[in-house]
Amino acid sequence: MEIAVELSQIVINEEAEQQVVVLRELAEPKRSFPIVIGMSEVLAIDRRLKGIELPRPLTHDLLAETIKELGGEIQKVVVCDLREHTFFATIYVLQDGKPVEIDSRPSDALALAAGLDVPVFVEERVFDRLEL
Repeated sequence: MEIAVELSQIVINEEAEQQVVVLRELAEPKRSFPIVIGMSEVLAIDRRLKGIELPRPLTHDLLAETIKELGGEIQKVVVCDLREHTFFATIYVLQDGKPVEIDSRPSDALALAAGLDVPVFVEERVFDRLEL
């Protein structure tokens, strides 16, 4: 089962390589968890959420525009698994009426979804594994 979440916090520490984003459940009981990501991804998420446009597209902008130009529409992002301390995500795209699933790192999927009003979900099994 997919649980709707929000990107509730972005922690940017310019003195560290690893950055943190926190996903929080929208409904009760409001479970949350951090995902450690890289500096470029956290800056992309932050920039896209703030609506800051650059003169030339960066990777996540390019991917969003490519999907759009090829007739696709990003439907949702799902953090779908947690294995050996590594999160996995899927980007769901609808193209020509056909669903397309794209394997992704959560950081890239979140950066792509940021600023696009795309819903983000977490599979229940991810929350279950975090509670172990």
